[in-house]
Amino acid sequence: MSQWRGKVLVVNFWATWCTPCQEEIPALMKVHRKYGSNGVQLVGIALDNVSKVRDYVDQIGIDYAILIGGMETLDVTKDLGNHAQVLPFTVVLDRAGKAAYAHAGAMTEASLGAILTPLL
Repeated sequence: MSQWRGKVLVVNFWATWCTPCQEEIPALMKVHRKYGSNGVQLVGIALDNVSKVRDYVDQIGIDYAILIGGMETLDVTKDLGNHAQVLPFTVVLDRAGKAAYAHAGAMTEASLGAILTPLL
């Protein structure tokens, strides 16, 4: 996490078997490309096994950072506001590392852009 200190960080928890997650990923890639040069870093944390994630990332061409977490990682999302523990779940951290927004369910490019713009 220290490598992204000072950036607006979008952390998206997802899984390869999650249909809303799959539908959301193209919007996340667009956000990454559009806002990356303005200090936004997108990080996907996949709750899945490494080989499935690697194959999916290669197949879809995900171009932002991907980390792997086990199902126990879902417990971390509860502390961030995901009380229903659903996927996808997205948290936006401001440049100081403070949670500025949390959302359970898929996001669109427009909705995420509206959250990011004031943080830039």
